[in-house]
Amino acid sequence: MNNTIEDLELYGLSNSDISVDLGKRFKNYRIALNLTQKEVSEQSGVSVMTLVRFESGEFGSIGLNKFIALMRALQLLENIADVIPDMPESLYDKRSIRNQRQRASKRKK
Repeated sequence: MNNTIEDLELYGLSNSDISVDLGKRFKNYRIALNLTQKEVSEQSGVSVMTLVRFESGEFGSIGLNKFIALMRALQLLENIADVIPDMPESLYDKRSIRNQRQRASKRKK
């Protein structure tokens, strides 16, 4: 069974499962764009071995800077904003928009 992130409940997946799926997706984009691993490596500054590990799921995680560099190499940066979308206005207390919170408050025990 070849499940992707869309097929499964995200919160039921391990971080490793999500990383593996992202690597597969990245590889599919790279191939569709007719780019070799070497070309992506040269464009992104990420080593070919790191790219091979990321695409194959052997590499549990890559640093955020490397991930962004790889997304830039495939011209997918517009998708980065979806990782942490802008805060919807409905989550702000309308009366305190002028004093936007800078920190979370401590939880009461």
